[in-house]
Amino acid sequence: MSKLFEPIEIKGVTLRNRIVMSPMCMYSCPEQDGRVQDWHLVHYPSRAVGGAGLIIVEATAVQPEGRISNEDLGIWEDGHTDGLRRLTELVKSHGAAAGIQLAHAGRKSETDGDIFAPSAIAFSDRYKQPNEMTADDIRETVSAFREAARRAKEAGFDVIELHGAHGYLLNEFLSPLSNLREDEYGGSAENRYRIVRETIDAVKEVWDGPLFVRISASDWTEGGMKPDDYVPMVQWMKEQGVDLIDVSSGAVVQARIESYPGYQVPFSETIRTGAGILTGAVGMITEPEHAEEIVQNGRADLVLLGRELLRDPFWPRRAAEKLGAELDTPVQYERGWK
Repeated sequence: MSKLFEPIEIKGVTLRNRIVMSPMCMYSCPEQDGRVQDWHLVHYPSRAVGGAGLIIVEATAVQPEGRISNEDLGIWEDGHTDGLRRLTELVKSHGAAAGIQLAHAGRKSETDGDIFAPSAIAFSDRYKQPNEMTADDIRETVSAFREAARRAKEAGFDVIELHGAHGYLLNEFLSPLSNLREDEYGGSAENRYRIVRETIDAVKEVWDGPLFVRISASDWTEGGMKPDDYVPMVQWMKEQGVDLIDVSSGAVVQARIESYPGYQVPFSETIRTGAGILTGAVGMITEPEHAEEIVQNGRADLVLLGRELLRDPFWPRRAAEKLGAELDTPVQYERGWK
């Protein structure tokens, strides 16, 4: 029996299979107001029709200055909620659970105006120099994550993922390569983790559903974070009530990464075993047999697909056929699919 197509329950939410659409930016809000567009209403539900168990909507900014680009989706004001609610209704009506990734780009924001980071160090020559966040800035950002979680709940999302990876704000605080602070938010691992601790606690004040955190388990650079360094941090996350770690890597600094199918899966194994927590594996997983091997051998509990689901929204249906698994077919497709 295929484990990839075995349902999994996480804090009262049942996913029909272990296939997850990874959050990927769509840069589709041309009016710079962060509101859901027709593109989102077509793009995400089509992957639900395609059979994924969980659709995680792209990095959605909790503050305007926290957008990666001016065209990013937003959740920083109540006016965003109606469009997001329509999106969750469509995704869930086709059998998938709906998740959202709450994000702040930090020093990798390419928006107009000032940008913010733990330390006043630009990501590269191509990026603006950020303002070093004050204690008030940090408090406002933590509060923004809490309010975004409240809106996500009102919009009907089943899962929230906090973006602590890929060189964005929370990741910047966690890595000693980008966090040179000398106050209570810098220095030791406990201090660098402090904003993540405060953010999780704030989100938990208004959210009681499944909570994921995406991490970059390796900085791929001397002196940066490694998977073993993340194990105690993930244990802290687990103690705070985080349910699953979405294990990615890289992008807090420019680094050479030799990528190949499954290159990040060992990081998921390290976190899963070391911290005793559910994990998701991501990164160049394209073949059904590979995804099946990952979950069958306990290397991860979920498999997240990014570009492969852009190329083929019906990948889960192809995978089910190849693995001999059952996956309900929409009545509109029954004759043609069978």
